[in-house]
Amino acid sequence: MKAGNPTRNGGSAAVSSPGGEPRAPHVAPAGEALVRSLPERVLRAAERLRPWLGETPFEEAPALRPVAGQSVRWKLECFQATGSFKARGALNRLLALAEEEGRGVLADGVITASSGNHGRATAYALSLLGGRGIVYLPASVADSKRRALEERYRGVVELRLVGEDAIEAELAARAEADRTGRPFISPYNDPEIIAGQGTAGLEMDRALGDEPLDAALVPVGGGGLIAGIAGWLERARPGCRIVGCQPRASAVMAASVRVGRVLGSGDEVPFEPTLADGVAGGVEPGAITLDLCRRLVDDWVLVEEPAIAAAMRFVHRTRFAAVEGSAALPVAALGELDPAPGSAALVLSGAGISAAGLRLLAGD
Repeated sequence: MKAGNPTRNGGSAAVSSPGGEPRAPHVAPAGEALVRSLPERVLRAAERLRPWLGETPFEEAPALRPVAGQSVRWKLECFQATGSFKARGALNRLLALAEEEGRGVLADGVITASSGNHGRATAYALSLLGGRGIVYLPASVADSKRRALEERYRGVVELRLVGEDAIEAELAARAEADRTGRPFISPYNDPEIIAGQGTAGLEMDRALGDEPLDAALVPVGGGGLIAGIAGWLERARPGCRIVGCQPRASAVMAASVRVGRVLGSGDEVPFEPTLADGVAGGVEPGAITLDLCRRLVDDWVLVEEPAIAAAMRFVHRTRFAAVEGSAALPVAALGELDPAPGSAALVLSGAGISAAGLRLLAGD
């Protein structure tokens, strides 16, 4: 098991320590079965997505070489369709659903929940496939993400604002799906969503060819992105260190991995305002991503708000890209790794920058 333990403080972040508190005993058999199947699922997802989505850039980031000779690349999912990696999972899930049940199920309508990016990705996929749906959002959703849904996908999706935490929106959406019999498209708690996100890892692996990769740093909210990427890299590059990056203000998955069960956001784990709103909030009870993160993630870095802000400014200044706080987490976390990796890949997950983030960059 790879479950790291995020307990050690260090500068702007807390990095996992292998010798921390005892971990929960073992990964559930279902989790192990899913881990074994992930590479094949990722390959099938890549085949499904090829006619619909292009590859995102995977570039050298020379300004991010804190150690002489270190090689750092960033995967610019901020340039993905809809502005985030979420298009991969949502489109893969809907295409798989259409294969199983026919396109009519999409026209009848699906239900989803999101902190913004997954909702937009689902709406985008539905618009391509002739479907429609309902998107549940927390009232705390970034204005930019809500407006993108309202303005671009009017007539494709209906928006419903529920609660302040993403988990409240998820539970309400699940209940509506159960009541109406419509498919629920989870933002992370679904093997096809995870496999779709994992195609980002497949693209990085193939782009590197014979070049080494010592570490992959990935933002984590519900865990679908890191589970998919790690599921591919564990087989393709078994020596690669998988690092989960979360804001300290809302680090539910890291805390849940530590104790071996999903913890409550705002109750057992802090839920405070953060620039990384795309990964903030709770995790659905019973989420399959918990076992996957416990099995596949080596280390966790918890990032403070000033470090997130500095990383957003850094990306804007050096790459002329405005990324959301969630996407900046790996940039902020890189310097906290000890030992520093000789080669690293950072996943910049999205461009759905909040009003607070825009004000921050405007003042840079």
